[in-house]
Formats: sequence, C-alpha cells, structure tokens
Amino acid sequence: MAPKKTEPQRQAGADMPADIQVMTFEQALAELDGIVRRLEAGQVDLEESIAIYSRGAELRRHCEAKLRAAEAKVETIVVGPDGSAGVAASDSD
Repeated sequence: MAPKKTEPQRQAGADMPADIQVMTFEQALAELDGIVRRLEAGQVDLEESIAIYSRGAELRRHCEAKLRAAEAKVETIVVGPDGSAGVAASDSD
C-alpha cells in the first residue's frame, strides 16, 4: 500500500481572486448580498447561477476571515488599572 499523500496547507486567500482579496468586509458583504438577492429572485440562468454561487462562496470565506481578524483584534484590547483601554501586544504584530 502506497503512503498517503497529504495536501500542503493553503495560505489564507492564496486561491481567492485578487479583486476579492482587496475588498473591505463591507464591500464583500454588499456584493454577497446582491448575489443572494439575484439567486433568490430566480431570474438567473443555470450557468450564471453556478458562477455567481461560486463567487458568493469566495466572498463568504473572505468575510469570515475579516471577521476572525477583527475578533482577534478586539480580544487584544485590555483595560489598564486606571480604567483606560489599551491594546495588548500580540504575536502577529
């Protein structure tokens, strides 16, 4: 029996279209909302539906990554002894 091959880990966004990679969360969410509306309306032919559904999946991944990054930043906010808010040093800085 041949040894099992493992796939290399993909870098976040490595296979994501460049135009999506540079979008803000709000831009990606707005485009995703538009795709959902078009699909729900049922006015898109099958081939286009497949294409925009695929793009919607990429936009969703991008939005989720942006949210995870924002959550990580929020988690680093600390309150000092005097009650002032600051940012804790993180390994990703």
